Amino acid sequence: MKTISPAETIKNLPFPLAKMDCDFKLIETSEAWDKAEKLEQQKSERNQDFTLPLRSLKELNDDCLKNREQGEKIIPVISEEGLSFWYRWQVNPYFDEDGKVLGTYILREDVTKQVKKEQLLIKAQEVTRIGGWEVDLIQNTVYWTKVTKEIHEVPMDYIPNLEEGINFYKAGEDRERITELVSKAISDGSPWDTELRIVTAKGRELWVHARGEVEILKGKAVRITGTFQDIDQKKKADLAYKKISERLSIATEASGIGIWDLNLLTNSLEWDKNMYQLYGIKENDFSGVYDAWESAVHPDDKEKAQIELQDAIQGTKDFNTEFRIVYPSGEIRYIRAFGVIRRNAEGIALNIIGTNWDITELKKTRLELDKSEESFEGAFEHSTTGMALVSLEGNWIKVNQNLCEITGYSEEELMKINYLDLTHPEDRSRDLLLRSEVLEGKRKSYQTEKRYYHKKGHLIHLIVSVTGVKNIYGELSHVISQILDVSKLVKAEKHLKSLVQITQDQNESLLNFAHIVSHNLRSHASNMTMLTDFLLKDNDPDELQNIGKMLKAASESLNETVAHLNEVVQVKAGSSEKIRPVALLKKINLVRNNINALLHEKNAECHIDIPKDLRVKAIPAYLESMFLNLFTNSLKYASPDRNPIIEIEVKPIKKGVCKIEFRDNGLGIDLKRHKDKVFGMYKTFHHNKDAKGIGLFITKNQVEAMNGNINVKSKVDQGTTFIIELNTI
Repeated sequence: MKTISPAETIKNLPFPLAKMDCDFKLIETSEAWDKAEKLEQQKSERNQDFTLPLRSLKELNDDCLKNREQGEKIIPVISEEGLSFWYRWQVNPYFDEDGKVLGTYILREDVTKQVKKEQLLIKAQEVTRIGGWEVDLIQNTVYWTKVTKEIHEVPMDYIPNLEEGINFYKAGEDRERITELVSKAISDGSPWDTELRIVTAKGRELWVHARGEVEILKGKAVRITGTFQDIDQKKKADLAYKKISERLSIATEASGIGIWDLNLLTNSLEWDKNMYQLYGIKENDFSGVYDAWESAVHPDDKEKAQIELQDAIQGTKDFNTEFRIVYPSGEIRYIRAFGVIRRNAEGIALNIIGTNWDITELKKTRLELDKSEESFEGAFEHSTTGMALVSLEGNWIKVNQNLCEITGYSEEELMKINYLDLTHPEDRSRDLLLRSEVLEGKRKSYQTEKRYYHKKGHLIHLIVSVTGVKNIYGELSHVISQILDVSKLVKAEKHLKSLVQITQDQNESLLNFAHIVSHNLRSHASNMTMLTDFLLKDNDPDELQNIGKMLKAASESLNETVAHLNEVVQVKAGSSEKIRPVALLKKINLVRNNINALLHEKNAECHIDIPKDLRVKAIPAYLESMFLNLFTNSLKYASPDRNPIIEIEVKPIKKGVCKIEFRDNGLGIDLKRHKDKVFGMYKTFHHNKDAKGIGLFITKNQVEAMNGNINVKSKVDQGTTFIIELNTI
């Protein structure tokens, strides 16, 4: 920098300069100084205010004024939020003509990039554990950097010498090696680059990477400098990997397994020596490994293997395949291949590492198995039961003709559906549970009863036996099902149970009927016997006439009882052969029309909610009689406090059974007292002179004769609801 007179202005000088007085007060700045301050603001993201390092700068300024000489120092300019710029500050005193110090000129130079680069280098050395060292052979001194001391685990004030530095290396091979390298470097200037072990001051053994270079002056070594890096973890990992690799090499060689590595970026393939032995070729016979593989793979299998490899690269499925190879001698061998894809962080496939091994003997065994399968095929096709091979997903793989006849489907039709599509919904959960136990290896087989839907829509009853089948690798591949149609047996069993039930019901009915007949006829007989005795003993004409009237009334009562009993017998005699489809709404409307006058007389309301197309399985006369009895009962036992309301509706049909609710708002029945007597013969619950106690008894028998059921719900003075269940068409 040129000498500036104290009287000169510095405004137009091309470098950042400030003029200060002896009290460190700013007198003037150059335009370059001002521009530098503006540039600092522009570099700041938030337009931060920067504070000059006045204290440090003043200390430097005072020293220069005191010593009357130039000085310099690197001091940062730091913002309030920590953003910094590094400057080299140069301070020069200026004097008057008498040599008196008037103040200083301060020049600043931006060295931010240089300082940050040096800081980054130091940080990198610390992170990578690379230390530096220097040996001055003239002064016989040794210098270690901070990281080098940390690696040796010595204090920061430790001062080494050449002999001590060498003695840190592990006694034996490592120390002898470094001694040889240092001696050779001093004698002929040879550099070294090696990996050795040291024992730190704390007794820990570490692997280090040591490098050294010699400075020669006039043919003589004067200085040795180098680096020192802690590579203990990497080296130990490499040694462990080498050990494992050696073991793997021994294992693969003993088992005949070949290892390969396909680089997907360069499309290059590497083989170990076992691969060449597997393929029966010599490494020197081919210019590239990929050429060797292509020449060995059987032409019919090459495309398939390449497609499966591409599927694995795309992540569609694992690379796990088989193919044939052809030896130079013409012999064909079978190879099993397995590979694992290695990908980068973005999911891009980098390479695939895999294994090959010879499965020719296994294939021969499978051929023997195929012969056994041929025998099985004959038994499969000619079996008297339905048989099928079913995939693990439940799809038919193969079915025999007998199964087609059982289900009504052709083989082609069955191949398009899952076995669950045929299974009755109520049987699916149990079947799936048993099947999952086979798939999970918890059981080998199971047998169950289930139902299929025939192609024509009706149910067929089956006994199904399922057994898991494994492939040659011990993996479950499919199941075999044996299906026996037992529909006729189930139908016969149900018919037999029905007959037994009917017999039991008839026996109970006959027993009850016998009790009723015995009780009723005995009562009439006793009454008539008593009247006959009176008739024979009494001669009074008036009394005889009176007895005759009583005898006539007893005869009529007996005749009525016999008529009622005959009506019950007729109901019991009704057979299922008389049951046929009956339009329910039409039959109910017919009954209502027949008693319209009675409904009108009682001011009764009748609400009927029955689908027009609903048809039930019934005996028409019984159905009409049943509703006629319910209608007339609702009117007969209506409440005197309100007009009768009759409601008839059908609840949603479930499992082919419709539930008919017949409701009224009449007197109701005290079910706590009469629950078990409602449908009994000659049971009455109100003081109605016309009540016979026979209607509900007959109604119940009529409903049961139509394979139906009837129940009652009632509350006193609120009304009664009869629930009739009948089968639908």
